[in-house]
Amino acid sequence: MSLETPPAAETEPADRLDKRTVRRSTREEFANLPNLLTLARIALIPPVMILMAENDPMTSFYAAVLCSIAAITDWLDGWLARRRGLESLVGKFLDPLADKLLVMAILVMAAELGRIPGWFAVLLLAREITITGLRALAASEGLQIEVIEAGKWKTAFQLTGIIGVLVYYSYTVPFGFGSYAVNFGAIGVGLLALAMIFSVASAISYFAGFMGAIAETKTS
Repeated sequence: MSLETPPAAETEPADRLDKRTVRRSTREEFANLPNLLTLARIALIPPVMILMAENDPMTSFYAAVLCSIAAITDWLDGWLARRRGLESLVGKFLDPLADKLLVMAILVMAAELGRIPGWFAVLLLAREITITGLRALAASEGLQIEVIEAGKWKTAFQLTGIIGVLVYYSYTVPFGFGSYAVNFGAIGVGLLALAMIFSVASAISYFAGFMGAIAETKTS
């Protein structure tokens, strides 16, 4: 019995098979549950902006509700990815992108509506873009910059501040033995100011960590 090589027409180049495998893998990653939740978070951005544009107490409250739902999906998709072993390159790209798109949209719209100073939005967004670029540069050098405590506080103050800016209007809230008018817009601006302080501190720490890591690679 002789072994015959299949005709050339029946064989397929390995590089074409590799490309098909990559495309199939990417489609599967997009379709897993954590990444679908991340895509749903991105899909919530237009409704939040539309509700903000109405600029009245009811729609502002609904915008805050949608933003809160988005924040829950941010936690949930990460938890599911770790729990089910579904962490993926697509998820690592989409998750921070979804967060930054949502924050950018809300800050820009809030500045347009006069709810926050325009320079607030510029500084906060400039920090996000700078750190994203720094992380990408570190990754290209094979380095990893860990999330520091100041960055975590920045995220916490920024999220709660954004919710306050979204609600914006004053509401009577019961506290203890009485009810008091709470200006959510003022609280939101105050929390965003705290977020800005931690943003600057964390940006300096990230940059110092990056430069230190670069120095270590040169001496090793």
